[in-house]
Amino acid sequence: MIRVLLADDQILVRAGFRSLLDAQDGIEVVGEAGDGAEAVALARELHPDIVLMDIRMPVLDGLAASRSITADPSLDGTRIVILTTFELDEYVFEALRGGASGFLVKDTEPVELIRAVRVVAAGDGLLSPGVTRRLIGEFATRAKEPRTDLRLNALTDREREVMALVGEGLSNEEIAQRLVVSPATAKTHVSRTMVKLGARDRAQLVVFAYETGLVRPGWL
Repeated sequence: MIRVLLADDQILVRAGFRSLLDAQDGIEVVGEAGDGAEAVALARELHPDIVLMDIRMPVLDGLAASRSITADPSLDGTRIVILTTFELDEYVFEALRGGASGFLVKDTEPVELIRAVRVVAAGDGLLSPGVTRRLIGEFATRAKEPRTDLRLNALTDREREVMALVGEGLSNEEIAQRLVVSPATAKTHVSRTMVKLGARDRAQLVVFAYETGLVRPGWL
């Protein structure tokens, strides 16, 4: 059972999401929060698999709430999906940098919301890879020169190559085809890279790839 916590200050939004998700096999909404502080408290109490987190909320915004959750070792298994009104939202970029697994626009189709919950809960995919990559690329162009990160020294040449392909938005299957290896081997390389860099998921690998210059905006 995938356990979901809803965090949005609009009651009707929460009600709509709850109705949709609770009707699905294998998904259960275990709690609702109307502000970021309540979301953090409920996450620590309920240990949900997924938090659907609105950015703009009272008391504590979704960005700060997301940071609190991703920084809590006891919530290492909790994944955050940001809810936003705009795709190209600089706050979404900051949330991805802080450990969110992806984002959804609030008017997304119901089938996409359900798919997103399942994909993120499985831990194998990057939510909306093309759009996430475009968002990161957009804001990476405004950044300074790529930063040096000594953690890159721990990666093998193949792991650097794999991280760059993740940065392009490729799935494990697509990486396997590109490198002519099995999907299981590609997944192993991705997992080892995440462990070495301390990344929670693929979204953080994408951010890391851009910020360290392994992938540059305009290359793709």
